[in-house]
Amino acid sequence: MPVLGDLNRTVRLLLGQIQRCGQSGSAINQYQKSVRCMSLAAPKLQPTVDDNEAVSPTFVNRNPRNLEQMALAVKDRGWRTTWPSQKFYHRLVFSRSQHYVTAEVFANGDAVPVLSCSTKEWALKRELGSTRCVAASQAVGEVLAQRCHQAGITRMVYRHIPWQYRSDAVQSFRTAMKEGGVTLSEPRQKFIGN
Repeated sequence: MPVLGDLNRTVRLLLGQIQRCGQSGSAINQYQKSVRCMSLAAPKLQPTVDDNEAVSPTFVNRNPRNLEQMALAVKDRGWRTTWPSQKFYHRLVFSRSQHYVTAEVFANGDAVPVLSCSTKEWALKRELGSTRCVAASQAVGEVLAQRCHQAGITRMVYRHIPWQYRSDAVQSFRTAMKEGGVTLSEPRQKFIGN
């Protein structure tokens, strides 16, 4: 009801202005001036929150790599007696067969490698004299380091069997990975108290 009363009063004022302007010479100019004088500033609108822009009170992180890089993601501990240890985000596995050299990066709990590089690939095979020598191990390390950087993986765990660790091929692979900018150890997991 108050809205109707305000509307009725505004209409009466407007009609009174028109009648007064009609008595003077230039009715149209006076009418425009009076309407401008009577207009009010537009009310400020309150912003409405769209459902797409609302922030959920329980936030679920859909990018687990972010938590891994901050060392906040949960690492699977596994059993103490298992070797190699299961406490990692990414694990590097380097293997030499009778004919080829292969390196693979596994995520925690996955049986399928995230990244891999091998001398079976034609791009590497055609550049090498032998697919199993020390130079092949170094080439695999350089290419895998580049692929890791492109994938955003810069830290991973690498533990080799101790009696094979001292070989020249394994050492050249490790130095190629380090020179490529990959750190072969992961930060300790951080625990946040409640």
